[in-house]
Amino acid sequence: MSAAPTFSAPGWSHRKDGTLAVHRTLLEETPVAIVFNGTAQAVMMATPADIADFAHGFALTEGAITDPAQIEGFEIVTHPQGIEARFWLTEDRADALADRRRSMAGPVGCGLCGIDSLEQALRPVPRIAGDGLRLTRREVAGATDALRPHQALHDVTHATHAAGFLMPGRGMVLVREDVGRHNALDKLIGALAAQGIDPANGAAVMTSRLSVELVQKCAVAGVPALIAVSAPTAQAVRVAETSRITLAAFARQGGFDVYSHPHRITDEALDVA
Repeated sequence: MSAAPTFSAPGWSHRKDGTLAVHRTLLEETPVAIVFNGTAQAVMMATPADIADFAHGFALTEGAITDPAQIEGFEIVTHPQGIEARFWLTEDRADALADRRRSMAGPVGCGLCGIDSLEQALRPVPRIAGDGLRLTRREVAGATDALRPHQALHDVTHATHAAGFLMPGRGMVLVREDVGRHNALDKLIGALAAQGIDPANGAAVMTSRLSVELVQKCAVAGVPALIAVSAPTAQAVRVAETSRITLAAFARQGGFDVYSHPHRITDEALDVA
């Protein structure tokens, strides 16, 4: 099978003024297995692009590793049925994974499919330690607008979510796209690690609603602020408050709401003075 992220499909477009034969560029959904030391830890439906970023981000945010140095080897293997992202971990991490193995085969709409206990759904997450990040109100309000020009797959398919990394004074420095919002964030976090960018120095920006697992992933990765175009869930706000993450939602049309730890968002007038 092709690892291309899109596919051109024929169809018929029915409109008020008639019917027209068309070709549409559609987004691919491919099973991606995350494999540690020969054992599949998760199988997720994902867009087959930036798979290395996705796998490394997933390994970090799901606690399979706590440091990239725990990875002894990595390869991507394409099969007719899907893609395997294969890790070889240090012995101590492999033993730790064997104690908490779970299977997560599931649809893109659910970030918690396959967990085997209620406790796993609301897992404890770290508290963000640093308070160095400061974003202006203008930067937060314009965050999703700054993300939009970087959504190349969305432009041709209208079917992807995007996750971007916004840095004060620099704008959107990194963007990843995927059919699933959780996958897009994992890809972003994996790309940050690959490029040596400290997650504490910026905010994650999402084109989706803010559900609790996005906050959990940011907390584990050390991202101190999370901004989205749509609404948060109540549980996302609770977890953001506990983990000391600044949570901003409805960031569009020049405004936003902030639900937790607003001290990281500054008034530009005060900055100038």
